[in-house]
Amino acid sequence: MRIGTVLVRGPSMVPALHDGDCLVVVRGGRVRPGSVVVARFRSRPSLLVVKRAVRPVDGGWELASDNPFVDGPTGVADVEARVLLRYWPLRRGGPFRRAPDRFDERAS
Repeated sequence: MRIGTVLVRGPSMVPALHDGDCLVVVRGGRVRPGSVVVARFRSRPSLLVVKRAVRPVDGGWELASDNPFVDGPTGVADVEARVLLRYWPLRRGGPFRRAPDRFDERAS
């Protein structure tokens, strides 16, 4: 397992995650339905996304946004990492927090 960080870009995971939130992720961590993950949709492999794992499908995962008002790519995604916790950049202040029960590369 390898630990890394990801910077959230965009509103797709509001209210759980916000634009500018920083995430600590683990590559190779176990994914379960409801996990917040970093992934790439097979239909858009150049786009790194932060989404919630819904269910395993076709050797990958079906993912969903927490924000029902945001459209985005759909289809099967390959999970690259699982989110362990969220922290805020020093400019925003605030304590470390665990990844929300509901979920440096940039991800939308």
